[in-house]
Amino acid sequence: MKATFAAGCFWGVEALFRQVKGVEFTQVGYTGGKIDDPSYQDVCSGKTGHAEAVQLEYNPAIVSYEDLLMMFWSSHNPTTINQQGPDIGEQYRSVVFFHDQNQEKTAKELKEKLQSAALKQFGDKIVTEIIPAMKFFRAEEYHQQYLEKNNQFQCSKLN
Repeated sequence: MKATFAAGCFWGVEALFRQVKGVEFTQVGYTGGKIDDPSYQDVCSGKTGHAEAVQLEYNPAIVSYEDLLMMFWSSHNPTTINQQGPDIGEQYRSVVFFHDQNQEKTAKELKEKLQSAALKQFGDKIVTEIIPAMKFFRAEEYHQQYLEKNNQFQCSKLN
């Protein structure tokens, strides 16, 4: 099964999901925008509408979609629009890109359940978009498993 999430800088999000038992493959890229085959520079311009995202393949017999959603929502501040930490722009927005109706239903129900916790933790409501998966454009190779390739354990942008 596939899952696609955008939660700010894709390096840290990918590294998080790569550690999950049942996640069999990850890739970072761009989705949710209006041009085909964007480059990193295109996306960073803020003019493409794409978000930095992580697409993963997982085994639902080992890890549930709901568990992946919980990791997604706990890995970033889902109450900020177009910003995660120092990263500002539409490309850093919080999005669940669902691949079927079950993912959509699960994401919407869990988002609603987490609203009161978000109010307590962040002082605001979750603004994460929940929209249909769109064409996913794999990012340049140097972005794939970036933190592992550079012997980092977390994304410094997230700290």
